[in-house]
Amino acid sequence: MLFSSIIFLFVFLPVVIAGYYILPFKAKNLWLLLSSLFFYFYGEPKYLVLMISVITASYIFGLITEKTKGAARKAVLALSLVVTLSALLFFKYTDFFLTAANSFFGTDFSLLGLALPIGISFYTFQAISYNIDVYRGDVPAQKNPLKLALYISLFPQLVAGPIVRYSDIEKALNERQHSIENFSFGVRRFVTGLAKKVLLANSLGSLCEIFRDTDEKSTLFFWIYAVAYSLQVYFDFSGYSDMAIGLGKIFGFEFMENFRYPYISTSVTEFWRRWHISLGSWFRDYVYIPMGGNRVKTPRFFFNILTVWFLTGFWHGADWTFIIWGLYFAALLLIEKSIPKKIKDKVPSVFGHIYLIFAVLVGFVIFNGSGVDGVLYDLKGMFTPVYPLCTDITLYYLKSYAVLLVLGIFGATPAAKILAEKFTKSKVGSKLAVVAEPLFVLAVLVTVTAYLVDGSYNPFLYFRF
Repeated sequence: MLFSSIIFLFVFLPVVIAGYYILPFKAKNLWLLLSSLFFYFYGEPKYLVLMISVITASYIFGLITEKTKGAARKAVLALSLVVTLSALLFFKYTDFFLTAANSFFGTDFSLLGLALPIGISFYTFQAISYNIDVYRGDVPAQKNPLKLALYISLFPQLVAGPIVRYSDIEKALNERQHSIENFSFGVRRFVTGLAKKVLLANSLGSLCEIFRDTDEKSTLFFWIYAVAYSLQVYFDFSGYSDMAIGLGKIFGFEFMENFRYPYISTSVTEFWRRWHISLGSWFRDYVYIPMGGNRVKTPRFFFNILTVWFLTGFWHGADWTFIIWGLYFAALLLIEKSIPKKIKDKVPSVFGHIYLIFAVLVGFVIFNGSGVDGVLYDLKGMFTPVYPLCTDITLYYLKSYAVLLVLGIFGATPAAKILAEKFTKSKVGSKLAVVAEPLFVLAVLVTVTAYLVDGSYNPFLYFRF
């Protein structure tokens, strides 16, 4: 069940919200847990047992970890990591390893063709962070299994993040505040994310599909595709994050911001401080820093960066393209960190921004490549004169999607937010906003619904992650 589906918007969500606010506080957690389990069951009934198994293992290991010390404590943590990761490794990476073995060693292992359980990459990382935090003594082990189950299975952030730490919502599991202001903010944020996903990401995705299907490609069309896909993946994922944050607010939870306008960055380092923040901080706190971070000798520092970004790429998908994508950004980060600060400070920000956009466009072409051969095909089309510079078909689609591309580029900056804030703070705007804002939110919801009823292109990019 996707957030951008009619059944979620007009059946599941209204029922969950109504039940949540009707029930007394003591029953709210149980209602959300049952709703979350049903949400997952509706999409993949057979994998509900898998999620419950991960929850059960995390609960048991958390209690045991808290009661042990020394070497035994480390052993329990190690075992918990092995058990929790085993499901992710089996379902997501088995065929990748079998294919690699067949390729490198000439074996003939049959692929399992396993379907990837939705959200497994996200709830596995949440379970791992919980057990590590208990091991470190940062949080106490949760004694109530239902509360831990709610933390791991909470449906707003289950399918596409952000990756929530137990420490971030530990207090809210016991007590949380509800208000009309929080509820209205949550609705606005959810509808904003829904619009990003349906009106922008899906429309940009249609352009990418057209590019893939046409036989009349050109160099310019390859670059238009690179821009369109980079915007699509941003609005798709940040849209889902906005929806999750909004839903969390409706139910009294505070989820961290996951995107902070990454395309305004002037370096790759800054970009990754603004893009998928919850994943970046997860790898920083649970992999990079435990390995020594940057407080080590240069060779080890390089190794740490390469390891983290290899794992970051591999986390996104079981394909060599994701590994190449991760190592590509690792190389750029290492280059940036090797340049003395006094030299970087002398470079005008506009050049840094141009470099960043170029690097990201190439990066997302790698990210979305159909295998290594597909990546080479796309890069060849962008950088070599294999195709004509421009064709009539290219100009036709450029004109057809020009407004959408401009809106996408504009929407990827904080300009719209700044203008809206200035308007609402003005004397006239503050009065009009009381009426105009809810009407605007309603109009956006109606428009999105019309798109969905029409059966428009509605992919879920992060399904494979």
